[in-house]
Amino acid sequence: MPAVAVMTTRFVSAAELMCRVLGMANYGFAVIDHPISSASDERLAEYARSTIEQARALLLRP
Repeated sequence: MPAVAVMTTRFVSAAELMCRVLGMANYGFAVIDHPISSASDERLAEYARSTIEQARALLLRP
């Protein structure tokens, strides 16, 4: 089943390291700003739109 991981900017380096350790160095994931816990509803909606666009690109790449 296709899936897309979503990381905040604070955890990108850890996610990239984990991908390399697991043998998936080219694994792509969506990235949104950090933190999200204090984001307004409007900002969360922006994050969601960004995630959808990134997920679309990741899932439809050749």
